Parts: sequence; C-alpha cells; structure tokens
Amino acid sequence: MSRFKYPRTRHLPWSRGVASDDLVVTTASPFQGREVVVTEKMDGENTTLYSDGLHARSIDSRHHPSRNWVKALHGRIAHAIPEGWRLCGENLYALHSIPYSSLPSYFLLFSVWDEHNRCLSWDETVEWAGLLGLCHVPVLYRGLYDEERIRSLSLDLETCEGYVLRLADSFEYADFGACVAKWVRPHHVQSDEHWMHKAVVPNGLAEKEGEES
Repeated sequence: MSRFKYPRTRHLPWSRGVASDDLVVTTASPFQGREVVVTEKMDGENTTLYSDGLHARSIDSRHHPSRNWVKALHGRIAHAIPEGWRLCGENLYALHSIPYSSLPSYFLLFSVWDEHNRCLSWDETVEWAGLLGLCHVPVLYRGLYDEERIRSLSLDLETCEGYVLRLADSFEYADFGACVAKWVRPHHVQSDEHWMHKAVVPNGLAEKEGEES
C-alpha cells in the first residue's frame, strides 16, 4: 500500500518561531471568506496510521521506545481503517519541550485522508475520531477566517507551542500548502539535546485515561 509523508506546514506571516529553513505563507488569501478551524499545535511526533502499518514523519522511521504506545493503539484499531486511508496525528507519549500532565490520550488526531489522497473535512475528521474511539487535537477557534481574531487568540506560551489553521472543508493533498498554516511560539524548542537522544520521559494522562491504561 502507498505511503505518504505528511507535508511541511508553512508558517503564517505573523508566526514568531520561523527558522531560517522554514517555509512561510506569502498570503492568507486562500482562507479569506472561508470557514476555518484553528487547533492547538501539540508538541509531539507527527505520526501516520494505515490499515497495514504506521510511520512517524519519516516514512522509513525506525523503532524508538516512544512509539510503543501508539503501535499498540494501531494494533487495536487498524482493522477499522479503510484500505488506502490514513490517520494523521500527534504521538504525545514522550516529553519533548513542553510537559503535559493531563492529556486525554497519547495520540491526538488532526487529519484523515481517504483513498483518493483527499483530506477529509474537519467535521468528518471529528466523526472518524468518534467512530475509532480517538481524541482529536483541541479546537481554539472555528468560524469564518478573521485574521484579527485569530492573531488575538490568548495562549499560554509556557504550555502551548502554537496553533494550526486549516480550512474546515476537505482539500486535496496537492493543495495542502494553501489550506493549512501554523503559528509557532518564539524559541519553541527549549532544550539543547534532541528528545530522541534522551531517556524517554512519558507525559501525563488525565486520570480516567490513566486508569484504563
């Protein structure tokens, strides 16, 4: 079955965490007059699940202890993922730069792609999360694109890495760059050593999830 690397998300023009090799949206015009959804950008590892396997951001990603939990999750739900579809979300098991103490799950869904390589609408994404017993990333705003309102979102930059803006409607893989963008806090990586080279420190789950694990 085909594998697809999750595309690089461009920064919004007002993003404060742009590095020298990052891509930046030159215009927000594709969002004008459209319904959008703004979700919290979680500090985890981008992970893709298929009916017959999974991978991290890199399609040839190898074993790492931080991926054991999401592999077990995949084993429980893989049979329910339609052939040719994929689920994309954040693997939040391991602490990166931001510690989480009460996550609803170690995997938070943010997009679902069908066999035609089309990203489902946000409503369909939420529906699939419910069908599969998954949690999705927190929604910070939904409505018509309003740059002033989005830029004024109140964020605790100690506990939030930023946000992701996407069209509420479905869109094609080839159009990703015009349909999804992000705002990232300044100096969002706050450790000298990459998390994968350190001992795995699990983030915390909410009490109910912890009791079920």
